[in-house]
Amino acid sequence: MENLYDIVFIGNYTKDTIVSPESYRVVDGGAFNYGANVAVRMGLKVAVITHLAKEDFPVVKKLKDLGVEVLVKITPHSTCLRLEYPTNNLDERIIYVTSLADSFTPSEVRNIQAKIIVIGASMREELNLEVVKELAKKKGILAADVQSFLRINDHGKLTPKEWPEKLPLLSLIRVLKTDAVEAEILTGTSNLREAAQRMSELGPKEVVITNRDGLLVYTKGTFYQENFFPKQIRGRSGRGDTCIAAYMAKRLNASPQESALWAAAVTSLKLEVDGPFQHSIQEVNSLIQNRYRKT
Repeated sequence: MENLYDIVFIGNYTKDTIVSPESYRVVDGGAFNYGANVAVRMGLKVAVITHLAKEDFPVVKKLKDLGVEVLVKITPHSTCLRLEYPTNNLDERIIYVTSLADSFTPSEVRNIQAKIIVIGASMREELNLEVVKELAKKKGILAADVQSFLRINDHGKLTPKEWPEKLPLLSLIRVLKTDAVEAEILTGTSNLREAAQRMSELGPKEVVITNRDGLLVYTKGTFYQENFFPKQIRGRSGRGDTCIAAYMAKRLNASPQESALWAAAVTSLKLEVDGPFQHSIQEVNSLIQNRYRKT
């Protein structure tokens, strides 16, 4: 990968079985998939690095057809997850692991050149500190979803667990994304503003926290908060992946405040349907003008 990309997403593909009070369905998942679908529709030069089984290769073709460069390693198994939402609370879910793809190695990411790199793994087993160190050597901004390090495969169930490399790892991350549940686990407080401040003390310059109502951004002592306004909720899975992708893609040329607003609008539209974001930029701008500018 010798070209300079605007944004690169790293993480394994996941085949997600989603079980909620309303439905049962199987969808193509993975933070790289949700993220690339947002960024490429914003007109950015996008690449992804992922692992999956040969049988799941159609997701690669879909991204390539959109103009995304896909660097993929075929592995014996894809990562397969079962996501159960017992209630209508978007922050409540149980995730089971039924199979795993291979882990990433430093050599796979050594030649990346990008303005922004986003780590979006499903669990700690996907990559280690050495991979993050390799990514941190780049001149671009390194962002990460904390689930990439906090969650482990505990006998077939994804479980949050403290990790010994937390401080050296988080010191390498410029932008850290969590959800409300993860933020409380990391900091011991359910107050999102306090949690964001505490996480920033660990090294990240910007902290993005998603929750059932919207997102909170904290940077340089200032908070920016925006709500989600979906007409209906049919696509809970991938909410956070879409949000951080939209935020980082916009951050290339916009302030944290503008990026938070953009991410909220993009995520609102994504929540209305299953699967990745597939709306036009015009639709995002229209939502911002008609809903956000009037609040």
